[in-house]
Amino acid sequence: MGADPPVRSASKLITTAQQHILEQKEIHFPDAGGTFSWLLSGITLATKMIEAKIRQAGLLDILGAAGETNVQGESQQKLDVFANQALLHCLGVRESVAILVSEENEEPVVFDRAPETGKYVIFFDPLDGSSNIDVNVSVGTIFSIFRRPESAEANVKSAILQPGWKQVAAGYVVYGSSTILVYTAGKGVFGFTLDPSIGAYVLSHDNLRMPEQGGFYSVNDAQYTHFPQAYQRYLDALRNGSLGREYSSRYVGSLVADFHRTMLKGGVFLYPPTKGYPSGKLRLLYEASPLAFIAEQAGGMATNGDQRILDIEPENIHQRTPLVIGGSVEVSEFQKRWRAAR
Repeated sequence: MGADPPVRSASKLITTAQQHILEQKEIHFPDAGGTFSWLLSGITLATKMIEAKIRQAGLLDILGAAGETNVQGESQQKLDVFANQALLHCLGVRESVAILVSEENEEPVVFDRAPETGKYVIFFDPLDGSSNIDVNVSVGTIFSIFRRPESAEANVKSAILQPGWKQVAAGYVVYGSSTILVYTAGKGVFGFTLDPSIGAYVLSHDNLRMPEQGGFYSVNDAQYTHFPQAYQRYLDALRNGSLGREYSSRYVGSLVADFHRTMLKGGVFLYPPTKGYPSGKLRLLYEASPLAFIAEQAGGMATNGDQRILDIEPENIHQRTPLVIGGSVEVSEFQKRWRAAR
């Protein structure tokens, strides 16, 4: 008989999100203080609160519309309101937060904190895909973190309207069959699954990499006739095997859920411009930009057709954009066809 395997201590069996963030700080930013880690703990706390409410959605009076519309002109769901309040509260009490920008608020929430204290600007979509709650389909939270500019002439507008390549961190949470947090701080992408028995996010996907080429495309095919011709031809190429394989269609209708599948399985997600939304429908600063940052950190790509998503200079906080995001093979092939059609 062979020797017994080595016994590992319980502390080595799991790595929580908080432990991982601190470990990454020591490796990559040893001289940094703990303010960023404390900031991220506010996000994880809020998402646990949101997750708990979602799990009870069918038992409490939390399903359905809240009777209001948000700045986008979209009907607010009751869980939209709760998720937004949870994030505003959990992040607003962090002294390192200078500005909060939410999909649900027309104007940013600005805190009167000195630059040396209020160092960060945070964008978030509190509950992406919330209309799917009533039918028990996965939804999510998206967040993006920027540093507050230190220059003397910096103001609220310049602090908010920064291109995506300046992000210091971004992430999302999928509330599905399990609750998964995926984040990057510019040094790789990591996934954590919420363990309800201990109430902590535990490392489950170490150093995530998006496949260079997958086998799925994700788009609302019902709108095909309203897409620009270059998009139509690209989708035809995916279907007929012109990219070296035939693709299958997968579309949930929750951006986070569709993107998470693309992260793990590869392929491409598309939200083209249409006649109804000629500039695209997804919001740049708290949907497209954070997911683009994550995709690139995992080896993928993201474009609006004309340029890299992370290079777009935003003009307003609720700016919309087309989005093509996924594996390097799929997005590169889309860019070729888009440029040829211009």
